[in-house]
Amino acid sequence: MTTLAMPHTEKGHRRLGAHLLPGENSTRFSVWSTRAHTVQVRLNGQTLPLQPQGEGYFETTLPVGAGARYQFVLDGQALPDPYARFLPDGVHGEAEVVDLQAYPWQHQDWAGRPLHDCVFYELHVGTFTPEGTLKAAAERLPELAALGVTAVELMPLAAFPGQRGWGYDGVALYAPFAPYGRPEDVMAFVDRAHGLGLAVFLDVVYNHFGPDGNYLSAYSPSYFTERFHTAWGQGLDYAEPHMRRLITDNARMWLQDYRFDGLRLDATASMQDDSPEHILAELAREVHALGGHHLLLAEDHRNHPELVTEAGLDGIWVDDFHHEVRVAITGEQEGYYAGYRGHAEGLARILNRGWLYEGQFWNVSGEEHHRGKSADGLEAPSFVYCIQNHDQIGNRALGDRLQAHEGVTAAEFRGASTLLLSLPMTPLLFQGQEWMAGTPFPFFSDHYGELGQMVTEGRRREFAYFSGFSTLAVPDPQAQATFESAKLNWAERDQGEHARTLALYRALLRLRREDPVLSVRTRRALSAGTFRAATGTEGLWVRWQTEHGERVLLWNLTGEALTPRTLALPFALPPAVALYSEGDPAQPPALDTLTLGPGEAALFAPAEAEQARA
Repeated sequence: MTTLAMPHTEKGHRRLGAHLLPGENSTRFSVWSTRAHTVQVRLNGQTLPLQPQGEGYFETTLPVGAGARYQFVLDGQALPDPYARFLPDGVHGEAEVVDLQAYPWQHQDWAGRPLHDCVFYELHVGTFTPEGTLKAAAERLPELAALGVTAVELMPLAAFPGQRGWGYDGVALYAPFAPYGRPEDVMAFVDRAHGLGLAVFLDVVYNHFGPDGNYLSAYSPSYFTERFHTAWGQGLDYAEPHMRRLITDNARMWLQDYRFDGLRLDATASMQDDSPEHILAELAREVHALGGHHLLLAEDHRNHPELVTEAGLDGIWVDDFHHEVRVAITGEQEGYYAGYRGHAEGLARILNRGWLYEGQFWNVSGEEHHRGKSADGLEAPSFVYCIQNHDQIGNRALGDRLQAHEGVTAAEFRGASTLLLSLPMTPLLFQGQEWMAGTPFPFFSDHYGELGQMVTEGRRREFAYFSGFSTLAVPDPQAQATFESAKLNWAERDQGEHARTLALYRALLRLRREDPVLSVRTRRALSAGTFRAATGTEGLWVRWQTEHGERVLLWNLTGEALTPRTLALPFALPPAVALYSEGDPAQPPALDTLTLGPGEAALFAPAEAEQARA
């Protein structure tokens, strides 16, 4: 086999790994290493040299196309390619040369969705369907479109060790996790979603690598630094150009080659960078330079508006809304829930201010500090609100969902859902939430031997402030049965309380889309406050006032039944019931006959608005 040495630069730097060249009959193999003296590629059973190019680069071009299997050999040691585009046998095995331009896209005219149009649906490919594959998940996409969500958010796809897991221990950022499907299966999923009007977002982890299968240090230890540390180990050195490019090129790959519409950036508070331009700002700049509606969302608990106003990201997952809602209906105040009172007053403040903590002291044991800044510079779509997500379910001892808490009624769950989906902030649902799924979502992984035990014990220590980790029989994360328990039971949707909840979600998402007042995505139209029951307990009111009219939501958090028309509100209650969380969405009750039980919610509109809708 003849070898050809050929230097290669693209976008001002070399592309590392294996890249199919035009004509599809030859592939360039490129390596950067500060450790190796000699580099070879073991290709289809042959071992061939890469030529040194200086400054740690080694390169060759060989007459092989897509489908070729290879590993790099550094000073005699065979290693997986950390830039591999596909690892069919797992993160410790051979890589496969793939052609990312070969997929025949069917929906070339897809233009994306702006953030204000997004209703996110977070799903985990391995548990979304019985099969646990991208192909099977794609078959369910028409049902999500019919539900009324507009954006699917996939939990991480980057290759991680084992056959199952959440995906936050990824080590090969460019290779889709093989048990979910091949690269073309990822593309087919995105393509089908676009054909149904669904944007597709991907959860990416750029703040740490998993503990098993990360070979970057074997190529060069300078990818990492002792200047920073994360909860998961040594910090990434974003000041090292190769680490920085690994991250920014990875984002471009998912958005350009796979045509994702945006990325959710995991744990951005742990992306510590002392470079002149923070890595988050560079990501935002490069992603937005791609044009269209490519979006970046931060998972960040700090309540820092400058992530949007200065770094240029588009939105932030807001913990305060979830935590205040949960405490309000469960009464839990363990761990980080200790920072919330669970009162209607706190919820009203969040809705008026965007989040709760704007610099107040965060007096949670072990984390005492001032937290947050004013969010006055952010508009409603930049706040991503939820009442459930993978973390807030899976970080519990049993992975139990909100409605599984012994103190939560189905009515309270539906009341919280009514609030979430009525607001102009960007809502996020977690798979199965729309029918109040009975399946849990516990933490699960597939680490072998001692590492598996260390991961299990590490999670017990990390969440020791939740009493359930010491008092309950916590499922073994390494057990196959724990993973199987998380798979959605789609048959539930047509049964009892599940079907009732699904009907409510469909009605709420239709109102959110079609109602001329609720479809306005601005905080300026929104105000919130509290009302008192005879016992002195408080419920929540939310009011929308736009040029198209007025809407009011009441959520009964008082613990007693209330008659809405008799409440002392600071405004006149609109006379027509647009939606009642416990009623038939197609036939709302009359105001004079409506009683709101504990946990229930209702939306009210002027009579003429309801006549027009009818």
